[in-house]
Amino acid sequence: MKNKILKGLLLGSVLVSMLACNTKKEEEKPVVVVDKEQIKKEIQAKEDEFAATYNSGEAKEIGYYADDAISYYQHRKPLVGRKAIGEFLMADLGTNSNKISFKTNEVFVSNDGNQVVESGSFTVTDSSKTVLNTGNYLSLFEKRNGKYVCVRDMSASDIEVE
Repeated sequence: MKNKILKGLLLGSVLVSMLACNTKKEEEKPVVVVDKEQIKKEIQAKEDEFAATYNSGEAKEIGYYADDAISYYQHRKPLVGRKAIGEFLMADLGTNSNKISFKTNEVFVSNDGNQVVESGSFTVTDSSKTVLNTGNYLSLFEKRNGKYVCVRDMSASDIEVE
C-alpha cells in the first residue's frame, strides 16, 4: 500500500512539474516584412545622391557615411571615421572634371531589415564621357535613426595594373 501511495505521489509530482513547465507560453515575435526591392531603391537613391554631390564639386554633407564608418580604398590604409573619409573625398574634388556613377546590382537584407549589404558597380568618365575606370564595390549599411548609413565599404577597379 505504501508502495502504491509513493508511486502515485511520484507520478503526480512529475505530472505537476510537466504541466507547470508547459503553462508558460512562448512570446510570439512580431513578423517583420522586408521589402527588398524598396530597400534596393532606397540604397540606389543614396548612391545617386553621393555621385551627384561628388560630381558637383560641392563640399557638403550628404549623410552617406556613419560617424564610425571605415572605408577601404586601394593602395592606402583604411580611412576611419566619416570625417577622414570626407576629407579624402573633398581633396579629390575640383582636381579634375571626371564624373562617377554607381549602380546597385544586388542587396542582401537582414531578416529584420536593419542591415543591408550592397553589391554594386561604378564607372568613372571624363568630360567627353570616355570611360576611364570601372569597378565593383561592397557596402554595408545599418539603419540608424530610421535611415540607412554606410558603416563599411570597399571598392576594386577592373583596370589591370601595368
